[in-house]
Amino acid sequence: MAKKRYQIAVIPGDGTGPEVIREAVKVLKAAESGYDFSLALTEYDLGGERYLRTGEILPNGVLQELRGFDAILLGAIGHPDVKPGILEKGILLNMRFELDLYINLRPVKLFPGVECPLKGKGPEHIDYVVVRENTGDVYTGAGGVMMKGTPHEVAMQTALYTRHQVDRCLRYAFEFTRRRGRRKALALCGKTNVLTYVYDLWERAFHEMGERDYPDIKRDYYHVDAICMWLIKNPEWFDVIVTGNMFGDIITDLAAITQGGLGIAAGGNINPDGVSMFEPMGGSAPKYTGKNVINPLATICAGGMMLDTLGESAAARAIEEAVMWVTANKVRNLAAGQMGYSTTEVGDLVATKVAG
Repeated sequence: MAKKRYQIAVIPGDGTGPEVIREAVKVLKAAESGYDFSLALTEYDLGGERYLRTGEILPNGVLQELRGFDAILLGAIGHPDVKPGILEKGILLNMRFELDLYINLRPVKLFPGVECPLKGKGPEHIDYVVVRENTGDVYTGAGGVMMKGTPHEVAMQTALYTRHQVDRCLRYAFEFTRRRGRRKALALCGKTNVLTYVYDLWERAFHEMGERDYPDIKRDYYHVDAICMWLIKNPEWFDVIVTGNMFGDIITDLAAITQGGLGIAAGGNINPDGVSMFEPMGGSAPKYTGKNVINPLATICAGGMMLDTLGESAAARAIEEAVMWVTANKVRNLAAGQMGYSTTEVGDLVATKVAG
């Protein structure tokens, strides 16, 4: 029987993106050798250098090609010579909307050996997942500015959600909680006492769907300000959290620091019925470009998430276990330049462990 072959688009991007992508690909290739699949990689030069050279951000032809891949692996977007917002909106947000990547999936897991800034908390306390709705809220661009630059300037940006957007995100979160099979507890993060329109919709839909279709899943609700406190004080309370786009953006960065920082935080932008994109949560870190000191573990973990979403769960587990072995035995400090190993050497450590 022929090996399953996956078509993967690779976007190294800006700054240290190409360096961390190189190590993630190295680990993925190591996984190929021990498991029954292969990867066909096609690289795209989207990012700051292409924009500065050609004026192109995300050409329609490239966007159409991306729809035909099984998955996308991204390094980083952000260039010091390009005004903030141009690349982020033109590439990242545009891909989210055009490819309908309506779920942002963020595992929050403290690996052994990684220092946690929370007193008395270890890997047994921090192991939950945030399901963030990824295409609605204030990110839709609804709003505008009047009388800009005057003392009477007015700026407005509106949070928009449809019942369809809310329902499909909640459905994904309930199904994910059931598959995860840990504590079967799903918490909705909102702000029903102030955002009485948007989060009333979320809360009603949450309980209606839960009562009707998921009686086996325990449901909880937290205001966003409260959940920020509890993620610090009692992260062990949480199994899966579902929330809107803006709140998800904020609480996942807060969560990242509890698992060791952005150097270990990976995420997926998911379309369950189409192509999905996987990336590290950190930025392009231009000051470290070319120094071979940036931490590649988040990108390596993103590659593992990609395999898991494609159905290659055994290979994904092997990658996560290899990363856990590296953090427990080799790389204790995850900060760039302080790992005790180069970017390349960290990739080698993980790849060797995966290859067995």
